[in-house]
Amino acid sequence: MGLIQRNLPQIMPVVISITAFLLVWQVICASPVSPIPAPLRIVSDSQLLITRPFFVKSDGVKAAFAQAGKSEIYDQMPNQGLGWQVLTSLRRVLTGYSFSAIAGVGIGLLMGSSLVVYRGLDPIIQVMRTVPPLAWLPIALAGLKQAEPSTIFLIFITAIWPILINTAVGVQQVPQDYRNVARVLRLNRFEYFWTILLPSAAPYIFTGLRIAVGLSWLAIVAAEMIQGGVGIGSFIWDTYNSARETGISDIIVALVYVGIVGLVLDKLVYLIGHFAVQSDK
Repeated sequence: MGLIQRNLPQIMPVVISITAFLLVWQVICASPVSPIPAPLRIVSDSQLLITRPFFVKSDGVKAAFAQAGKSEIYDQMPNQGLGWQVLTSLRRVLTGYSFSAIAGVGIGLLMGSSLVVYRGLDPIIQVMRTVPPLAWLPIALAGLKQAEPSTIFLIFITAIWPILINTAVGVQQVPQDYRNVARVLRLNRFEYFWTILLPSAAPYIFTGLRIAVGLSWLAIVAAEMIQGGVGIGSFIWDTYNSARETGISDIIVALVYVGIVGLVLDKLVYLIGHFAVQSDK
């Protein structure tokens, strides 16, 4: 109870704003002919989708629905619940994001430490980072031939730029006083890296990682919409193209999932960065 009371000033504004938003939405879209369903209608239309996030279609489940006289509802449901769709997308994001973090931090450290390398790579990076993520998809499909590695490459090429640029800037912003101290103490490169450079650049690195994880989640949804298969983006697009009466309600539920997962990913990277930076002080 004490924990809730201490955090009440932070919790209440969020609760009030969300409640007000839902009430306004309900009032505006309450009409049965409204193209966008109201919140209460969404809960009613997509009840099974909300309550069964890890639903998987099978003969046994189909028989149970038929016995309960709900065969039509079963037929209208997707092959997998939104929980499985999100986990599939997260697996792809984690793979591509991990590759981008390793490459981005490594190249960024090299660029920040060497003016020659920075001048050589910066024009190329500035050109490539302005290319929209989905524009890379045809190139990826042509080179990799398969949808799964192409999607992971799309995540990689989307996430690497903020990590790389922020890391390079962080290395360049190491205070000159720290560099002078390293010379006085005659630190070797390994000691300088772990005791001076990395702690100083860590806030910049984690800022890049935080930006990149949001871009990765945006890119996976868009990529899956185009490629199809299993994933939250594919679910949204397939639902839009289906003839289900509850299609728009299902899409809005999926969008809520997308937003919540994106928020969790952002806060997770923020917390990791916060503890990492604090531990270096």
